[in-house]
Amino acid sequence: MVTGWFTGEGAEFRLLGTRCSACASVFFPREDTFCRNPGCPGGDLAEVPLSRRGRVWSYTDSRYRPPSPYVSDPELGWRPYALIAVELESERLVVLGQTVPGVTVADLAVGMEVEVVPGVLNEDAETTWTTWHWRPTGVTA
Repeated sequence: MVTGWFTGEGAEFRLLGTRCSACASVFFPREDTFCRNPGCPGGDLAEVPLSRRGRVWSYTDSRYRPPSPYVSDPELGWRPYALIAVELESERLVVLGQTVPGVTVADLAVGMEVEVVPGVLNEDAETTWTTWHWRPTGVTA
């Protein structure tokens, strides 16, 4: 799990960003040092939960083995996955991520509503590393 990037479980799962007190810009991944808006004089940065839902802005079929920290089991083989850019409902910020397993580019369309859900990056006997996935609303897989 990437500390500070998300919180909660199930229906309470949320990505975490930061908002600048001076210009109200929202950042994800979070920014804890300075406001990244070049026109901002700078302000305090506060953690904010981001919208759980958004709309597909763009998507692609990733046909390459992803780099670290993603891990794929050589015995199970690597499988392509859908990668989507989602414009968050309230923040209008675009966040990239994988779809839930089983959702392919054939299931996606620009403008369709999706929601963020917890996903598994990797797991072994001692640890499960959590990440986020995007799931079309109405899909329960």
